Parts: sequence; C-alpha cells; structure tokens
Amino acid sequence: MSVTEVRGRRQVRRRPVRLRVVRTPATGAEVPPRIGVTEPVRPPVRRRSLTLVLAVVLLAGLVALGLTGHRWYQRHRLGTAHQAAIAAAKQATVDFVSISAASVDRDLQRISEGAAGDFADEFNRGRQQVRAAVVDNDVESRGTVLRAGLVSGDLDSAVVLVAVDATVKNVRAPEGRLSHYRIQVELIRDDDSDRWLVSRLQFVG
Repeated sequence: MSVTEVRGRRQVRRRPVRLRVVRTPATGAEVPPRIGVTEPVRPPVRRRSLTLVLAVVLLAGLVALGLTGHRWYQRHRLGTAHQAAIAAAKQATVDFVSISAASVDRDLQRISEGAAGDFADEFNRGRQQVRAAVVDNDVESRGTVLRAGLVSGDLDSAVVLVAVDATVKNVRAPEGRLSHYRIQVELIRDDDSDRWLVSRLQFVG
C-alpha cells in the first residue's frame, strides 16, 4: 500500500519501505534487520600468507645480519690482537740485541719491563752477569728488524718469528761486526695493562 502526499497541487507518491526479515537457519526465528551496520571485512587469506612470509624473511635477514656482524667483530678483534703481538715481538727483539756499555742499566731495565713468566725470572737471575759482560767488553750493539711473522696466536697468547740484523762492537771488534739472528718470541697479553709481554725468547738460527 502506497502513501500519497499532496504538496500544493502536485501529488507525490512515496514508495513503501520494506524491511527484510532474516530467519536464522537453525531455529527459523526472525532476526530484526540491522540498519547501518556492516560486517567486518577480513583480509583475503592470500594477503595474510604473503604478510607472514615477508615477516619471516625479514626476521631471517636480521638474524643473518647479526651473526655476520658478530663474526666480523671477532675477526677484527683477533686481527688487532695479532698485529699488537707482532709489534711487541719486534720491539722486544730490538731491545734484546740493542745494548750499550754507556746505557747498560737503562737497556736492561727496558728488557725486564717487557718480560713475563719464565723469561722474566731467567733474565732477572742473570741480569748482573749480563751487565758485567757488557761493561767489561765495552759492548755496543744496535739491532734492526728485517721481517716478522705470526706463527700462531689467539686473543691472549702468540708466537712470533723475527729476523734481526745487529751490528756489534766490542774490545775485540772495535769496527763492528754484522750478525744475523732469527729469534722466536712467545708472548702473553697482560690483562691489567693490555700489553703483550715476552714469556720466552730463543735464538733459532
């Protein structure tokens, strides 16, 4: 049944409003219509799957980046430690073969300060004998490192082989004599000072 309104002389026919009645499939009961309420739109399953895959890929990339950074940091630390050990071994061998009667006490003290462990004990026990031999023979020796290479090592210990030339003057050779040495130096890193100290030094050729 329609409703007719009269506006002035013109009749306007309004269509009747029909409400859709929904019956539940289980009970058949009528459910009143919901006006202005829309059902939530769920994202398609394919889109959710793609998002999950992207999240997994991103997480895997972050983990791989973290592991790569950690390995690089460890290699960097080890490389830095090896370079410091080689530098310390070169300086130790130069100190050991560079000694003069005019500065013998200072020279021996420098060697002692860079020593540790068995080498420190052995050197300090024979220190006075070495001093007497240097003074009595008027020794003057100066050394130069030719090359040095790491034999083995980690963050706290290292073995370095050093080739050294030394010009030695004494009462028997006042003009000087050139000598060539190959010295193997074992070092340990001191935790307190972070210095590499000589724990063993031996001539190998």
